[in-house]
Amino acid sequence: MPEETVRPARPHHRLTEDGRRMREVLTYSRRGSRFTPRQAEAWATYAERWWVPDEAVDDPGFSLADLFGREAPLAVEIGSGIGESTVALAAARPDHDVVAFEVWRPGVADTLGRLGEAGLTNVRLLSVDAIWSMEHLLGPDSLAALWTFFPDPWPKTRHHKRRLVTRTFAHLAATRLRPGAEWRLATDWADYATQMVEALDVEPLLEGGPTARWDERPVTRFERKGLEAGREITDLRYVRRPR
Repeated sequence: MPEETVRPARPHHRLTEDGRRMREVLTYSRRGSRFTPRQAEAWATYAERWWVPDEAVDDPGFSLADLFGREAPLAVEIGSGIGESTVALAAARPDHDVVAFEVWRPGVADTLGRLGEAGLTNVRLLSVDAIWSMEHLLGPDSLAALWTFFPDPWPKTRHHKRRLVTRTFAHLAATRLRPGAEWRLATDWADYATQMVEALDVEPLLEGGPTARWDERPVTRFERKGLEAGREITDLRYVRRPR
């Protein structure tokens, strides 16, 4: 196999020269994977159809577009949780293909069940690292939309380096959006909202800022928790600038 066709190792698969697993700063932690009976039933019924096994992306011929068997605008959601936003947004866009990244397996199972109940077939779920995937599975100008709702805030100062939305990621994401494509974000942590705005405002490929609550985004479990805790929700909308 030619060397240039081999994708770089995914996070958790990178090794030092002496064969030890490399310590990496990741934007997520893998929580418990125990299913409820309802989640187990959803997984057994739908995972083979709509969830992509992690090792599938290691194939140099793997393509996100091939997962759907059609040509359609592609939207990506990073951190889909239990699928509340995923299902609502995908249902409103039957002419789009939606790839949702979520490492929490019970959340994936919940999402699969919601998709089955809604009768949707235009969503696929992946549990591999989203930043790695944005870099290695998506080409420039390939996304019609990007959604990042309530990413892990990593509230402790020493953990801020693990937050997803940084200047580096903002640039990567901007290169993957088509000109005119939207990036919608939401958070209930004020300092993270400030960090997001600072990172996205300095990205020359993007324009936008804080906006009114996006009415297409349903009120999710994570949003309700934030509101109950007295935190204010910040919605952001950025667009890839035209060439």
